[in-house]
Amino acid sequence: MIKRIISLAVMAVCIAAPASLKADEGMWLPMFIKRLNYVDMQKQGLQLTPEEIYDLNNSSLKDAVPIFGGGCSSEVVSDKGLLLTNHHCGFSAIAALSTPEANYLQNGYWASSMEEELPAPGLAVQFFVRMEDVTNEINAVILPNMTEDQRYAAIQKKAREIEAAAGEKGKYSAQVKSFYSGNEHYLFVYQVFRDVRLVGTPPQSIGKFGGETDNWMWPRHTCDFSMFRIYADKDNNPAPYSKDNVPYRPKKFLKLNIGEKNQGDFAFIMGYPGTTQRYLTSWGIDYLVQTEYPAFVDARDRKLEIMREAMASDPVIRLNYANTFASVSNYWKNRIGMINALTKNKTADSKREVEAEVAKWIDADPARKAVYGEVFPTMQRYYNDTKDATAAIQYLSQAGLQGSSLASFAYMAARQAGALKDRLVKGIDDTYKRIDIATEKKLCSELMKHIVANVPEALLPEVLKSEIKKAGSVDALATQIENSIIFDKEAFASAIKNNPDSIKDDIVVKVMQAYSDQVRKLQGQNKALKNEFDKANRLYHAALLKTYEGRKVFYPDANFTMRVTYGQILPYDPKDGVTYHYETTLNGVAQKYKKGDIEFDAPQKLLDLHAARDYGRYANDKGELVACFLANLDITGGNSGSPVINGRGELIGIAFDGNWEAMSGDIEFEPNLQRTISVDIRYVLFIIDKFAGAQNIIDELTIVDVPSSTPLDPKAKVVTKEKKGKRK
Repeated sequence: MIKRIISLAVMAVCIAAPASLKADEGMWLPMFIKRLNYVDMQKQGLQLTPEEIYDLNNSSLKDAVPIFGGGCSSEVVSDKGLLLTNHHCGFSAIAALSTPEANYLQNGYWASSMEEELPAPGLAVQFFVRMEDVTNEINAVILPNMTEDQRYAAIQKKAREIEAAAGEKGKYSAQVKSFYSGNEHYLFVYQVFRDVRLVGTPPQSIGKFGGETDNWMWPRHTCDFSMFRIYADKDNNPAPYSKDNVPYRPKKFLKLNIGEKNQGDFAFIMGYPGTTQRYLTSWGIDYLVQTEYPAFVDARDRKLEIMREAMASDPVIRLNYANTFASVSNYWKNRIGMINALTKNKTADSKREVEAEVAKWIDADPARKAVYGEVFPTMQRYYNDTKDATAAIQYLSQAGLQGSSLASFAYMAARQAGALKDRLVKGIDDTYKRIDIATEKKLCSELMKHIVANVPEALLPEVLKSEIKKAGSVDALATQIENSIIFDKEAFASAIKNNPDSIKDDIVVKVMQAYSDQVRKLQGQNKALKNEFDKANRLYHAALLKTYEGRKVFYPDANFTMRVTYGQILPYDPKDGVTYHYETTLNGVAQKYKKGDIEFDAPQKLLDLHAARDYGRYANDKGELVACFLANLDITGGNSGSPVINGRGELIGIAFDGNWEAMSGDIEFEPNLQRTISVDIRYVLFIIDKFAGAQNIIDELTIVDVPSSTPLDPKAKVVTKEKKGKRK
């Protein structure tokens, strides 16, 4: 039950004029769809009722859209718990299951029966059960004169109590999340399934076609999907992996629509966007563009350079580092795009206009000035006084603490060796199995040198400076690092087993400890400024809502909770004289194809099917196979794997990316530029059916062949395996 429906922000939204609603902007909480968005969605082309999207008491679309892993979305597509998500979301699980002899990442995998489905240890999916406004309960423990630290501690204590009660002794996972910069709080309850198995994945040359070059770009030709299945106990409840578990019987699953899509057709997404900063100030944007992001990019750039060189030299290294490289590369390129887009789109200038409005509202009333008068000076002071430390922290974190996986393991081992000795000894085999010693040596030594070259001496760790002085030079210390005991598996294992305390004296561990201590020191030095900033930011958000009350809709920033975004399938104009069509086809794969290239190679069978135009029932009315499409939907990281749904409630695609020209979208939505890139469900089904020949999977799906804009009709034709061959 929702304890408090009308809250500060929701009230602000509810009294806004309908004309202020923008169908292409907003990450909306599904529980408020009926009140806030339904009429507009209906005008756009939605044919479902609000209850069919979100209902606590009956099955609804929310029950078919679980969280996948630790940071993606997914959709259930059969009554036997079959799950679709992105290839890049399943990437780490697929890589972990792969070996040089059975390289599923490179060659793909298709289970011909449930007995062949591969358990993916550590992988879980979470179904959203309900949400509840707990702002009143949280506010009850906040006292007027609390410091920020006291306020935070009181909120956390109360939140843990609420979560424990909602968890029902382990039956559910519960989280209290902050909204509107800490002005509101909501409880989210999930049911977690931990027996998840790989069903099918295309080869990397299909699932990641275009690689690093095409990432965040349009036109796109990536068939970015993978398939898993959820298993449960005989009573359909979550259970650890067991051979006795059976396929999960979902409350709801999605039909797949292979009919025509046209420009202007309505579409919406349900999923779990990770983080946005739509209410960031102009000073915050300048801070990111000039300080934080450049350091982040430069640190990761050096790491990628080292890994790229090693991966090009050996296919085994390429396999073992594929997941790490993809992870590091993704947000490296994202931050580059953010810098470019925020600058080109003059996002800070638009924020300054908003800030001027808020300042005017504050200055109009002495009582407001007493509450909000120091908000802007406090924010400016924080950004100015912490910029040097922020850049240093980025280098110490991205190039130091996250530089080498082996160094991170050694550092963890040194801290926990006494208490977890037996577990660490067992973990050594898994750790060393997936790394290359020469690559790890270079990551440790070269990234240390990169830190020293880019962090001002005054902000370098004292221990690091001392070790450089003792060694005689940075290069000499790099040599000592490469001679560390951690690069000798047997010697390191022996040390953990027989003398775990000795690991603390190893030079790599000393340097890692120095990185960690310095990050904490710099953060600690800025703690008072950060506390002042957090309070000012919370007050600014409250003032923003009040300034525009009745004039503008405000939705909460993304925080990896379920959201709905809706709009239309549309092209866009990235620059003068250029228009991007809203669809790409398999023709583009053939045009980009480069035999043997790590990013643009493609399987010969795929090329042969294309040459013969053998697309089966998945071709469009022009006889082409659509690969990807665009829509003006508002997504961000975490939405990867989200279902793109038509007005009839059917799956038409899987979201996997945003476009380069609108990389500033996490901070400000760019309506003329921002587009969601999705793989067309017809391309997905073509790969499963025509390329892989996985008829068992096709048989399990419910496939509808009517145009997406067709009015819902209980007699609508449902197409299953009996319709084959090319479209006429």
